[in-house]
Amino acid sequence: MDRLVTTVRPYAWGSTTAIPELLRIPPTGEPQAELWMGAHPGAPSLTDRGDGPRPLSELIAADPEGELGAPAVRRFGPRLPFLLKLLAAAAPLSLQVHPDLAQAEAGFAAEEARGVPRDAPDRNYRDPNHKPELLCALTPFDGLCGFRDPLHTAELLAALNVDSLKPYADLLHAHPEADALREVLTAVLTAERSAMAGTVTQAAAAAEALAAEPGPYQAAYAAYATLARHCPGDPGVIAAMLLNHIRLQPGEALYLGAGVPHAYVEGLGVEIMANSDNVLRCGLTPKHIDVPELLRVVRFEAGTPAVLRPEAGAGEEEVYETPVDEFRLSRWVRPAGAPPRELDPAAAQILLCTEGTALLHGADGEELTLERGRSAFLRAGERVRLGGECTVFRATTVIPA
Repeated sequence: MDRLVTTVRPYAWGSTTAIPELLRIPPTGEPQAELWMGAHPGAPSLTDRGDGPRPLSELIAADPEGELGAPAVRRFGPRLPFLLKLLAAAAPLSLQVHPDLAQAEAGFAAEEARGVPRDAPDRNYRDPNHKPELLCALTPFDGLCGFRDPLHTAELLAALNVDSLKPYADLLHAHPEADALREVLTAVLTAERSAMAGTVTQAAAAAEALAAEPGPYQAAYAAYATLARHCPGDPGVIAAMLLNHIRLQPGEALYLGAGVPHAYVEGLGVEIMANSDNVLRCGLTPKHIDVPELLRVVRFEAGTPAVLRPEAGAGEEEVYETPVDEFRLSRWVRPAGAPPRELDPAAAQILLCTEGTALLHGADGEELTLERGRSAFLRAGERVRLGGECTVFRATTVIPA
């Protein structure tokens, strides 16, 4: 069992208080957006096996099969295929989509062939992997996910009563679903930013007013007004109005597959994703936006986001089911006096305690205590029992039979 020393990423949208409160440490006054747990090369966790702190990525590289298990190495290669995070948003993240695996492989190869540096700000594909992700709320969590039915969005836009939005509402009425969504998103993202600024300002003021009135889109208007306060004049605010607003309650989760436009708005959650940095942005950001590539990757399909709730598994484990193998997120909510439960040792795993105190008992008599916000890495094949009154999230890999 390896206690992890983790890195906090100070992105500007991060909360100054949420992660310190969970860790029960004083806030620094600076944003603390994400706490990373894993072996991502950008900020690998550290652990000490008696010879001083070493990056988890280095330990895995030295003995992939010993750390991850031979089946996982055959399936995903000699690396931990997921990254676990605490994510604390006090301001909106960029509106974005992720490519599927084939798109990521092709895009990465094309940019490699053109000699685009991997750290170039205008690079789209920094690795050849897809980036499905799952976010589980620890507090009420607001986000935007997937396209709303175009006719409902036309209704939402019409209620804003902004003349320059009326052509978009007309397009949403006049064309089949996919065509309508594509045309409006393209029009918004290709318009001159200066020309859109007035539209965004008027739409934001109208959304602020409608957020105070009961109605089917009240919460959505409030979210769009929040976006506009943080990103004044950004056309991404109008693009975001095409998307469903969703509010997760603690314990609920949202899975985001390839091609689904989304943005997190506010809240604290546990996030797990395939180990990739591939992001195509639609707005709400000063970073690079490649509109043609974005439009090629986006799936222009409307629907209502599916809220995931944990399903009962073996030994009181609660599992968040997703269609990918790179990661599997589950949790235990353990009452006082509950007997210790043995963890499946088939693959490497990371345990994160979010409430109470977790007690880990190794087969050799070793014990490890995890307080709130603390985490541990368990090697494949390592037999460990989980005890204590606590809530613990478990991140591991799916190993097909």
